[in-house]
Amino acid sequence: MMEASGAGAIDWRDTSVLVTGGTGSFGNKLVDIMLARLRPRRLVVFSRDELKQSEMAARVNDPVLRFFVGDVRDRERLERAMHGVDVVFHAAAMKQIPACEYNPFEAIQTNVLGTKNVIDAAIDQGVRRVIGISTDKAVNPINLYGATKLCAEKLLVQGNVYGHPRHTAFSVVRYGNVIGSRGSVIPLFAAQRPTGRVTVTDRAMTRFWVTLDRGVLFAIRCGELMRGGEIFVPKIPSMRIMDLVDAVAPGCAVDDVGIRPGEKLHETLISEDESRQALELDDMFVIEPHSPSWTFLPWDGGKRVRSGFRYSSDTNDVWLSLDQMKELAGE
Repeated sequence: MMEASGAGAIDWRDTSVLVTGGTGSFGNKLVDIMLARLRPRRLVVFSRDELKQSEMAARVNDPVLRFFVGDVRDRERLERAMHGVDVVFHAAAMKQIPACEYNPFEAIQTNVLGTKNVIDAAIDQGVRRVIGISTDKAVNPINLYGATKLCAEKLLVQGNVYGHPRHTAFSVVRYGNVIGSRGSVIPLFAAQRPTGRVTVTDRAMTRFWVTLDRGVLFAIRCGELMRGGEIFVPKIPSMRIMDLVDAVAPGCAVDDVGIRPGEKLHETLISEDESRQALELDDMFVIEPHSPSWTFLPWDGGKRVRSGFRYSSDTNDVWLSLDQMKELAGE
């Protein structure tokens, strides 16, 4: 079995891993990387779509892979799936902003109450570590999706109060837009390209950008580093929406359609208020919990960020070049 929570490196070969939302973009990539590089003792895919599970099973034929049809809204099913599991990556969520706005009760049931169920089931089943996958939309949220992910972050961080006596630790990984994930703007621009026109909500828009591979590898690494209660934020580049248009749909005319409800002009990964708890390391930031006395062990190394620091896509120090965007977008 793996070491107790917060103890550092994991022997993945002797570890049982479960991923909620396991047939989504993150789950598919996590499965591929885990099987190719880490070879866990058992890898459980937990999701509610049996068709996607059957398609994954046909694509990936590996004896360590297991499938559980279930919904994070169902705590009993989560408890059954987590029996004997050491590490959980919690990626299940309603993520489409318009769908969350139109179906707010459903978004709360999955993103907030579903996260509570994951926490409760993990503690009761003796899971050692839980890594929640979050988003920049959780920082100063202006839409329901962001608000539910902020609630999920708060639940996971504070879950250490209940998990610490049972040796279960919870941490969060927060990063920006994922290149090529479901709902990404790149497929939209690619689909519009043959018409000679693309739609843009605001030409001044900027976004953080990360590849799916890097996002998954970062989450795995944070699962090894976590002590419980921290929010991990990678240092990732920004991109300008008009540069992305030039990379994916060069020469196309641009139609301005106006910023959508719940959409920001720029994204933030660390707010000014969070900077009081933020440490800067070489390739990431670590946001320590507001109330660390119950379990959290302060980090060694790193440096405190300056007062009023904000990690935002429009003030970032690192920007993707046009050639880099073309390469990442597969153009």
